[in-house]
Amino acid sequence: MIHLKGIHKTYDNGSPLHVLKGIDLTVPKGQFLAVLGHNGCGKSTLAKHLNCILTATGGQVLINGMDAADDDNLFDIRQTVGMVFQNPDNQLVATVVEEDVAFALENLGVPPEEIRKRVDVALQFVEMYEYREHSPHQLSGGQKQRVAIAGVLAMRPDCIVLDEPTAMLDPKGRNEVMSTIQMLNEQGVTIVLITHYMDEACRADRVIVMDDGQIIMDDEPRKIFSRVEELKEHSLDVPQVTELMYRLRKDGLDVPLTVITEQECADELLKLPRTAKSFKPREITQQPENSNVPYAAEVKELTYKYSVGTPFESTAVDNVSVSIRKGQFVGVIGHTGSGKSTLIQHLNGLLKPTSGRIFINGRNIWEKDADIRSVRFMAGLVFQYSEYQLFEETVYKDIAFGPKNMGLSDEEIDRRVREAAAAMGLSDELLKRSPFDLSGGQKRRAALAGVIAMQPEILILDEPAAGLDPKGRDTVLDEIKEYHRSSGTTILLVSHSMEDIVKYAEKILVMNRGRLFCYEDTDTVFSHTKELQQIGLGIPQISRLSHLLKDGGMDIGDDIYTIDRAEGRILEITKANA
Repeated sequence: MIHLKGIHKTYDNGSPLHVLKGIDLTVPKGQFLAVLGHNGCGKSTLAKHLNCILTATGGQVLINGMDAADDDNLFDIRQTVGMVFQNPDNQLVATVVEEDVAFALENLGVPPEEIRKRVDVALQFVEMYEYREHSPHQLSGGQKQRVAIAGVLAMRPDCIVLDEPTAMLDPKGRNEVMSTIQMLNEQGVTIVLITHYMDEACRADRVIVMDDGQIIMDDEPRKIFSRVEELKEHSLDVPQVTELMYRLRKDGLDVPLTVITEQECADELLKLPRTAKSFKPREITQQPENSNVPYAAEVKELTYKYSVGTPFESTAVDNVSVSIRKGQFVGVIGHTGSGKSTLIQHLNGLLKPTSGRIFINGRNIWEKDADIRSVRFMAGLVFQYSEYQLFEETVYKDIAFGPKNMGLSDEEIDRRVREAAAAMGLSDELLKRSPFDLSGGQKRRAALAGVIAMQPEILILDEPAAGLDPKGRDTVLDEIKEYHRSSGTTILLVSHSMEDIVKYAEKILVMNRGRLFCYEDTDTVFSHTKELQQIGLGIPQISRLSHLLKDGGMDIGDDIYTIDRAEGRILEITKANA
């Protein structure tokens, strides 16, 4: 199906940049291949060679025997290999969902009646059929990605290359897309999946790991993930249950490292000798808040409707009331389209409520004569793909843009720029460079620094780690946590990653279908695991493991959502730490 022989890719913008360095790869028809690697390792560049978006500097690309270097083969290769990009906005072209899905089919000359059939089937696959007459640009990020995937599915290619297609989807959406991918693979479609989600790579037949433009590992998933220390050295991660077994083995327990699913992990742990002790389910009691601490933000009976008065009118936020105290680190979660992004865009006045009130530091931001511009300095918002907010000649000028618009002195601007850059791990040397010459993780941190430099009292982050490799994700989120600790700034972190939320947030706000599901401390929220799953959210893999262990007779408690806590409980039960 796919044969790559000695592929090189070099960009020459004054000094040569070698992105791919002699890649040899054969992917047989019908295989499910996962591609892992840190940001900048060459994954996406490699993928773009498979359907001729890029042409190799050296070597040969053969797709079903067709040479990609021959221009006469381009149309047939692109019909054979479909591609789904990470950001759906780069792939959506029409003003109506079903027309967008039909776009490629029309260009291929497929008969109208067949187009109708394929479009309907593809949209049903990704659960977007009910949105077929909507505008793609009125959809959430995750919904847009499903439409983009449907557009490729409708073409029925022999091979589908997917470049992080689930990066912006909620856990339910991710699972639905992955189930669709697996189903297509079972029907004989060759799959090449680039991902930073280790659990997705576990579903593949084969995994390759890239670094510095080369393939450094190539094996079946369980053998790849058993190399825990090696993967971490290359900025990658392993499934939570694999990490747990790795730690327990270092603690002295006789457990295998080739475990990649929670069921396999539970089966192995239940074989261990243990005492009769188990942890009784504890009663969750929410800690009382300090009523002396004022509220940073209050939302009272907020309702927001899109496209009011048109056939596409929809309620994105429905009668939501919530109060967030100053200095809190709040995680915001919810399924795709739950209203998370719409809610947070009200907190700095980007959206005006259809009804209801918004208070920042006790001030109604939409009252008569309110200065909405000053509100935006108090509540800083960092969007998904925040690197798209970069535009200046240098990183320094980009970070300085906000403070400059606040009318601050040159000395104060300089101080804020350097403090914000340091908080985000950006060196003085990087400040002199163009933001467009930075790596993906550096761009993300530069965009964050630009908002932090305005010293907002509330920092709102919409999926700040989306699309980053595990090391880049941890670096960005650790720096945000440290900034919160040192500055006392109120932080709202929107994420689809339950693992990230429980690691960093002290309270969690859950949205469901435009309404507030709950706003509680982490232990309380994750005591509702069944309800969370029912509303399209996932729970950490380690939490699912604890349920399986309990069913098998090893009760390590109902409050397991971190590897550290699971490890400690298992060691206590087995007396391995005695």
